[in-house]
Formats: sequence, structure tokens, C-alpha cells
Amino acid sequence: MKNAIVFGATSGIGKSLTEILVKEGYRVAITGRRLPLLEALKQKFPDQVLVKQNDIQDTQEVENVFSEIVSEFGTIDLIVQSSGVGFVNPKLEWSKEEQSINTNVLGVTKLYTLAYNLFRAQQFGHLVGITSIASIRGNRAAPVYFASKAYQKAYLESLYIKTKSIKSKLVFITEIRPGFVDTAMALGEAVFWMVPLEKAANQIYSAIKSKKRVAYISKRWQLIAWALKLAPAWLLKKTL
Repeated sequence: MKNAIVFGATSGIGKSLTEILVKEGYRVAITGRRLPLLEALKQKFPDQVLVKQNDIQDTQEVENVFSEIVSEFGTIDLIVQSSGVGFVNPKLEWSKEEQSINTNVLGVTKLYTLAYNLFRAQQFGHLVGITSIASIRGNRAAPVYFASKAYQKAYLESLYIKTKSIKSKLVFITEIRPGFVDTAMALGEAVFWMVPLEKAANQIYSAIKSKKRVAYISKRWQLIAWALKLAPAWLLKKTL
């Protein structure tokens, strides 16, 4: 039986991916802040789910929980980072900016380093980071969210490049870039191309199985990414 960890499994993509992984035969350690939601998920799959409550903003707690899971499972085949926060914050309220940085940058970086170092020691493993289409360019309404996703994109690419030094060639890095998925993380009110959660989770799992380097969810969001990459900043200033 393969072992997986899903950080941020209380709801949304993390929860849906956990359910898929369990059905595919994985033993899954799930983490998050809201213990009752984690326990409810464990009740559905009591023999395959291990619960570890944590707040990813607390980097020492992330390390402690990570070590506990590795100790209990022995080896880890897959780590999915799905934790994240996002705010529409045009007034740049610092409390929201700080929470986003502590979660999407500090906490996530801690997890990525722990995962990479574990997989390097094991000589195998697959790290999957859920970033966003927001990682491509900036945005006036949610600057820190877009910036933090761009940071994650660059960090995951850096880890991918670093895998060249791993002799086994069995460590894989996948970045998932969702567009609007029908979860609480869908920022704003007027959203388009909203992807149902179940469809998004299935496409993400397909990308994981294929060990894709980058996957857009849904696939048509790659067209938006292409347009965003080509658009000059002055045009974005007028439209976004």
C-alpha cells in the first residue's frame, strides 16, 4: 500500500483528493486546522486515514507533524500541498496580507523543504503543489495572493531543477494551476469557467498519475495562461 500526506484536507480540493487517493488504495495522513472536519473524513475511511491537526502558519508545528507522520508510515510516496488562504484585499489591510504570507509563503516553503529533503533521502517520492492561474501575473484586488502563488510556482520549478542531482531519478515535482474551482478559495463574485470540485479533483489526480510537471485545471485555463503571459502590463492595468 502506498502512503500519502495531504496538507489542507479539511475541505475543497484537499478533501476531494483524499477521497480519491483512499479509493485508489493509498493510506493517507490528512492535516488541517479544523479537527472535526478531519475526524469526519477519517470516519468514512477508518482503516486508511491518519489524522494530524496542524496550522501550516506555524512552521515548527508543520515540522513536528511531518516527522510524526513519517515515523508512523515509514516511507512516503506522495505529498500534496493544498493548504492556502486568499483574500480580495484592495485596501491592502495588513492582517490579511500577513495571514496570506504566513500561510502561502512561509508555511508552504517549510513543507516543500521537508518533502524534498525526505524524498532525496528516500530516493523516491512525488511532491504536488496546488498553486493557481493567479501565479502567472499580478492583480490589483488581491496582490499578495497572486504574488504568493507566483512564489510557489518559482519554488516548485526550482525543486524540479534540483531533482537533477538525485541519482535514482525517481523524485517528481508537479505543479497544479487551477482556474476557478467551486470552493471557498474562488476569489471574487463574477467568476467564469467555474470548474466543479469533483471534476477538478479527478483532473488533478490524473495529472498526479501521469507525473505531469505542470497541469492546468481545467485544461482550457491553459489558454488564459497563454494570453496572460503575452499581455503587456499596461493592458493588464486596464483590464484586471
